[in-house]
Amino acid sequence: MKLLDIIGPVMIGPSSSHTAGAVRLGLLARGILGEQPSEARIELHGSFARTYRGHGTDLALLAGLMGWRPDDERIPEAKNFAQANNLQYAFEQVNLGELLHPNTVRLHLKGLSGTTCTVMGSSVGGGQVLVTEIDGFPVELNGSLPGLLVPHRDQCGVIALVSQELAVAGINIAGMRVFRTDKGGIAIMIIECDQAVDLETIKKVELLPAVESVRFINSVL
Repeated sequence: MKLLDIIGPVMIGPSSSHTAGAVRLGLLARGILGEQPSEARIELHGSFARTYRGHGTDLALLAGLMGWRPDDERIPEAKNFAQANNLQYAFEQVNLGELLHPNTVRLHLKGLSGTTCTVMGSSVGGGQVLVTEIDGFPVELNGSLPGLLVPHRDQCGVIALVSQELAVAGINIAGMRVFRTDKGGIAIMIIECDQAVDLETIKKVELLPAVESVRFINSVL
């Protein structure tokens, strides 16, 4: 058991699940987008939808999207900072299904360059989070380690080539999961690493056959 599991995260309150976890979900979504968001449509489900104003979940999600951490003292003023930074946002209360965790959010994001993505995830307790869907792909990403998000064509040898580039750069893979919707279609590789991945290595992975793109996602813990 980690100390964090006992005393909870260092954060601006009031709730580890509704505030600290929400910040980390925003941070992960920003990392998946790969840039500063300019637009965010934020769908709140379950407990998030019912209590987001009282628990500051809306402020926390905006803080994460702006790159802040759970202990940032500016979180209570996140809406003012979002307006100053030209981040357009809207919150919606939705029902995403009875099987989902009650603290679930789906974020539809657009970046400054026009890049878009949709990220769904949950705050699962004690400030811990789990992203479960990226652009319609079922995934599992908790942000505990830095990692790479690599959409690619589902074909033989791609995983080996990506792993080889990381090995050459001296980057140790702590864990890897591959998700796909159809055989031979587009798949997503999520690689968790023991250290940050440098820009040169990211560019080399991007040039590999069958790789669509590469995004580095920093740890949010």
